[in-house]
Amino acid sequence: MTAIDTASAPVAPALNRTLWVLQILIGVFLIVGSAAPKLFGEANAVQIFEDMGAAPWFRYFIGVVELAGGIGLLVPRLAGAAAVGLALLMVGAAITQAFILDGGALVVTPVLLFALVAFIAWGRRASIRRLVRADQPVPR
Repeated sequence: MTAIDTASAPVAPALNRTLWVLQILIGVFLIVGSAAPKLFGEANAVQIFEDMGAAPWFRYFIGVVELAGGIGLLVPRLAGAAAVGLALLMVGAAITQAFILDGGALVVTPVLLFALVAFIAWGRRASIRRLVRADQPVPR
């Protein structure tokens, strides 16, 4: 079996369960705990973006991206791609925390989320490949 064959092979049942637990937990966290405060204008979320010097539209944009990523983690066909997008978002969040907001220990949250969504992206790499190759059916 080549590397290409193993990348499109089904995920082992234990790994699949682990990935689903992570996807659900992170998805709910992103939707409820991260995107909602930004989208509904919670005072702390507004203050963080003001401290960054960002325009209000940017807070809404990040909230929508987090909302879409959180929902994407809950959709089997989109979970891998959503995890890749969220990993990129977390790189930006970690850099922002470290260098713009001088977050110190607060950098740990986006770094940890990056590691978890990168693990999800790795575990769902076959679904990413199927999205890129639309001619292959996606298992249910």
